[in-house]
Amino acid sequence: MCGIVGYIGDKQATPILLKGLRRLEYRGYDSAGIAIMQPDGIFRERSVGKIEKLVGKLQGQTPEGTVGIAHTRWATHGGVTEANAHPHTAADGDLVLAHNGIIENYRELKKELGDVKYKSETDSEVLAHLIASFYEGDLRKAVMKALARVRGTYGLVVMHRKEPEKIIAARLGSPLVIGIGDHEHYIASDPTPMLAYTKRVTFLDDGEVAEVTKDNVQTFNLKDKAITKHIEEIEWNDEQAQKQGFAHFMLKEIFDQPTVFEDAIRGRVEAEEGTAHLGGINLTEKEMRNIKRVMLIACGTASYAAMVGKYAFERLAELPCEVDVASEFRYRDPILDEQTLVFVISQSGETADTLAALREAKRKGAKVRGIINVIGSTIAREAHGGTYIHAGPELAVASTKAYTNMVAILLLYALQFGRLRRVTVATGQRIVNALLAIPEKMQTILKQNDAIEAIADTYTRYQDMLFLGRGVNFPVALEGSLKLKEIAYVHSEAYPGGEMKHGPIALLSEDFPVVAIVTKNQLYDKMRSNIEEIRARKAKTFLIATEGDADIAELANDIIYVPNTMELLEPLLNTIPLQLFAYHMAVKLGKDVDRPRNLAKSVTVE
Repeated sequence: MCGIVGYIGDKQATPILLKGLRRLEYRGYDSAGIAIMQPDGIFRERSVGKIEKLVGKLQGQTPEGTVGIAHTRWATHGGVTEANAHPHTAADGDLVLAHNGIIENYRELKKELGDVKYKSETDSEVLAHLIASFYEGDLRKAVMKALARVRGTYGLVVMHRKEPEKIIAARLGSPLVIGIGDHEHYIASDPTPMLAYTKRVTFLDDGEVAEVTKDNVQTFNLKDKAITKHIEEIEWNDEQAQKQGFAHFMLKEIFDQPTVFEDAIRGRVEAEEGTAHLGGINLTEKEMRNIKRVMLIACGTASYAAMVGKYAFERLAELPCEVDVASEFRYRDPILDEQTLVFVISQSGETADTLAALREAKRKGAKVRGIINVIGSTIAREAHGGTYIHAGPELAVASTKAYTNMVAILLLYALQFGRLRRVTVATGQRIVNALLAIPEKMQTILKQNDAIEAIADTYTRYQDMLFLGRGVNFPVALEGSLKLKEIAYVHSEAYPGGEMKHGPIALLSEDFPVVAIVTKNQLYDKMRSNIEEIRARKAKTFLIATEGDADIAELANDIIYVPNTMELLEPLLNTIPLQLFAYHMAVKLGKDVDRPRNLAKSVTVE
C-alpha cells in the first residue's frame, strides 16, 4: 500500500499523476514513484521521502506521454528504499506495475519463477515478474492468469510497452476507482485525485479486472466474463478537498464539525415525533422489534465512536450491545444469529479488518449494516444496508469530523430503536432538540481555539500523560489519548476514572499530567473525587468542564469549559477540545500533523 494513480487520455500524464499523488498524501507514505509510457519505452523515476523529492528528481527530464501510473508506498515488505519504491518493472522494463496490498504466497511464487534477478525486497516485484511470465501479447489475460496464482490482496495497475494505449487495473481487498472523462480515464485508490477532472466514477469490486483505454473501460471477472458496471456521481468537489486557508487539513476538519454534523442529521430527525428515521436500516418495524442484540465492530477512532454507541443503545433501546475491535472479531468465534444486528463502522469503508469482520458476520447469519463516509466503498456495497455519515472528504490521517459524525449516526440509530421500544415522545423530543443545538455549541468550543493553543504550549515538555473519563466520557478519554499519540508522538494512556487507583495512580507525579473530563452528569461527583486523588499526588491537571462550574476550577491547573448538553450527547462536544489540544501540541513539537509517521489513512492490509 498506499496510494495509486493512473491516467490515460490526450493530456500530458505527468502533471496529472503528480497532482494525484499529492491528493493522496493524507493516506500516509514513505516513498513515491511514477512511470510514463513513451515511444521508445517506459520512463520510470522513484524517490524515498516526500513527493517533492520525486518532483526534484524529475527536474531537467522530459517524461512526456499521455499514459502513466504513479504510486505512494507505505512499507510492508522490505525497507524504505528507492529500490523498494513503486512502480516495479519486469521483462527488462517492458512491464511496469504499481500495487497496493500484500501477496501472501510471494515466496512460493518466487521459487516457481526460478532464475529471476530481483531488484527489490518486495512481494510486488514478484507479482510483476509473474505477470511477465504469462505475457503472450495480451496484457489483460496475462494479469488474469497471474492473479489466479496469487493468494493475498491487491489493488493493481499494470502497463506494457507493447500495448502502449492500455492500462490494466485489478482489485481484491484493496480499493480502486475509475474516473470517467471525455476521451480520458483516471484510476486511483479513492476518488480524491480525480475530483478536479471528473465526478463520474465506477468502483471495481473484488475479483474484477478492468482494461482501460482512453475511450473505453471493459470490466471482467477472473473467469474472463464481461461485467456491466454502474457509473456513479461523487458528491464531493475539489474545493471541499482543500485546506481553505487553514494551516493543516486536520485543523480545517476540526472546524468543519458544526457544518458536517448538520449534514449528518439533516432530514433524519423528526422533532414532532421525537425520533430519527434512517432508511438505510432496511428493516420493518416488526423486524426491528425482533432484534435481540446489537454488535458494533470497528478499528481505532471508529471503535471509540462505537463505545459511545453502546451506551446509547443500552440506555435508549434497552438492547444488549457489544463493541468489538474488528481485528480480533473473527478470531474469537463470535456467536451470531439472525436476531443480531451488526454495525460495521469505517470512515473509508475499506478498512481490511472491518471488511473481513463484515464478511464473517454475514456468513454467520447476522444482519449487517454499515456506518461509513466514502460513498461506493467496499463496505457500502457489501453490507445489507446502512448509513453514510456525510462528513465529506477527510484528508488528515488522524480522524476528527468523521468521529463526531459516527457518534451522531449511532445516536440516531439508538433513538430510532428506542422510540420503538421504550422512549417516550417527550424524551425523544428532548433528545432531538439537544441534537439540533449541537452545532452552535460546537462553535462555542471552537472559539476557544486560541486558549487551547496556549494551554497546549505549557504541556510540550511532558513525555507522558494520563487521560481520564467516566461513563460515556471514557471513550472520549480514549480518543483524546489516541489523538495525542497519533500526531504529537507523546505517550499517553486512557483509563476510566474509577480504574485509576487500580494501577495507573502509581505513575502520577509532577512530571505526569492528567487530562480529565469532568462535565456535569450522573458521575460528576465520582469524577471529582478521582481528580482530588490526582491533586494529592501533585500531578498537573487539565480539565474539560461544564460552563458555569466555577467550583471545579480549584482542582485545575488548566480548564476549558464546554456548553451543557444531555449526557449521551456529551462526547460530541467534549472531544473537540482534546482534538485541538493534540493538534496544537503536535504543531508546537514540529510534527507533520496531516501525515504522521508510520500511519496510513485507510488501512487496507491486515
